[in-house]
Amino acid sequence: MPRPRLRRALRLIEAAPAPAALAIGISVFALGVFIVTRPLTSLWLLAIVVGVAAILAGVLDLADSERSRTVWYRIVCVLWIVGGLAVLLFVGRSLEILPAVLAVLLIIGGLGSLAGVLRGRVSERVLSGASGVAQIVFGVLALAWPDLTLLIAAVLFGVRTIVYGGSLVWRAGRRLAGRTPTLGDSGRGPRGRRLADAGRYALAVVLVVLAGTAWSVNGWLAEGAPVIDAFYNAPADAPDGPGELIRSDAYAGSAPADGTVRRILYSTTDAVGVRAVASALVIIPTDLPPGPRPVVSWNWGTTGVARGCAPSLMDSTATRWAIPAVSEALRRGWVVVASDYTGRGAAGRFPYLIGEGEARSSLDAIRAAGELEDVRLSRDVVVWGHSQGGHAALWTDPVAAEYAPELRILGTAALAPVTDPLAMARELAGRDAGAELSILVSWVLVPYADVYPDVNVEDYVVTSGRSIVREMTQRCLSEPGLFVSAITSLGVSADRPLYPANLTAGALGRRLEQNRAIGPWRGPVLIGWSDQDEVIPSDLPEHFVRDACAAGVPVRWVEFATGDHRSLIVPSSGFLRTLVRWTDDRFSGSDAPASDCARYAVDAEE
Repeated sequence: MPRPRLRRALRLIEAAPAPAALAIGISVFALGVFIVTRPLTSLWLLAIVVGVAAILAGVLDLADSERSRTVWYRIVCVLWIVGGLAVLLFVGRSLEILPAVLAVLLIIGGLGSLAGVLRGRVSERVLSGASGVAQIVFGVLALAWPDLTLLIAAVLFGVRTIVYGGSLVWRAGRRLAGRTPTLGDSGRGPRGRRLADAGRYALAVVLVVLAGTAWSVNGWLAEGAPVIDAFYNAPADAPDGPGELIRSDAYAGSAPADGTVRRILYSTTDAVGVRAVASALVIIPTDLPPGPRPVVSWNWGTTGVARGCAPSLMDSTATRWAIPAVSEALRRGWVVVASDYTGRGAAGRFPYLIGEGEARSSLDAIRAAGELEDVRLSRDVVVWGHSQGGHAALWTDPVAAEYAPELRILGTAALAPVTDPLAMARELAGRDAGAELSILVSWVLVPYADVYPDVNVEDYVVTSGRSIVREMTQRCLSEPGLFVSAITSLGVSADRPLYPANLTAGALGRRLEQNRAIGPWRGPVLIGWSDQDEVIPSDLPEHFVRDACAAGVPVRWVEFATGDHRSLIVPSSGFLRTLVRWTDDRFSGSDAPASDCARYAVDAEE
């Protein structure tokens, strides 16, 4: 009968004096506790443990005269040794590739375990088969969820080490007490062997259930992830000029009752001035009035920074639950154009809270929508935006003056906007670290690092957490997989800060300051916010209003004492009546846009 690896290791330690075996057991137990309680700190240690364990596993199995007779098993042993050496020799880089290494080792271990179905008692064969299948399943899943794999691997290795250390302590204690423990079925009677068989069957069932459950959960998470279809692939002959329509297609999601929705792919310029391709939704009134139609440029709030997070990929983003007052806009004959920005949908750099890139994407979407055959657009544009989209909206008018001078920006409406990314970062840095904050920071840091060469993720993220931060940026708010990032964030933040450096200092701080909305605006501005907003601190829009009024911009603002971050854009929001009426005044050419700056001056004097 082949001997399990743990049993052989126990025999080696039992050859040592009992006090030495006890000391080894206590040390191993303490190491396991450290790994479990400090998962992020221990990732370096985990890499070393994985490497050493893989090498020992291969060496011990090669030393097994029975099992190493087969060529297949010798190959598996050599792969374990090679994998362990690779981790140890390249440990500095292996923290980035450690999930892949763990996955490969799990798959190799699973294949080796499957060889055990040919030898031993029936219970041992069943357990070997269940163990092999489970390891292969978890190896495949490790490749799919590398960020969570690091955390789970650390905990599992820690638990396994605790159990191993505990067994050493127990056996050493029995030896010191004069009782010699036995190993294997040979020291058991018929009843002991039956109990061992039952234990193996029970463990096999547990492994199969765990593997099946994990596979089912993975399927559920995968089904919830957006699928990027071929529509978003840039053609080889994409136009050189910005704002040119490449292709259009029907939108597969829900449409408002009074409109039809099309998605478009168009050329644009990204945040660093490079030609790019972006996508957008164009929502057209069903009963289209004659003549060129005014445009509402809608800028989305945060949905995520990965390609799959494009709103045009989602089912309900053209409805009144995602675009405020969209039905009212359509009834008035306005066309709504909503860009996904570069890097979402189509490949490229996503300009999260990067004003130049956001504004160029939105302006070129309007230009491209004007090339659709079934609609004529006027030059008149009013810009709306919420949250991140509020930041994009506030940058659109200033950028349009030079980038798209043919468009006439008549006004900008910003709902709960990010007016000052640096000030917001300072506010967030003072809050308790949690899953939501860790994910949000990654969504800012990684796009900034992708756009600006002087911003480096390595300067702000703990070494062992860099792969985790990168993986966070692959999740969208709309997909169930976001909870994987949340779990990972909670796990690592329980150990030590994922972002130990000052996020508002250095190159990142300078770039955040560079993207503050400071105008100038040719048209008036409408801004609304809630004092109870859990995302945007209320002093940010207040400071914006003060500075804009001081610069002579006609500003209307509505401040709500209640409501959360999304309360201004839900269909029941009282702010929407103000938004529609104010926008209608812009398109109708009211002589003097209403301004609350005089009220601000009175409040300041008081």
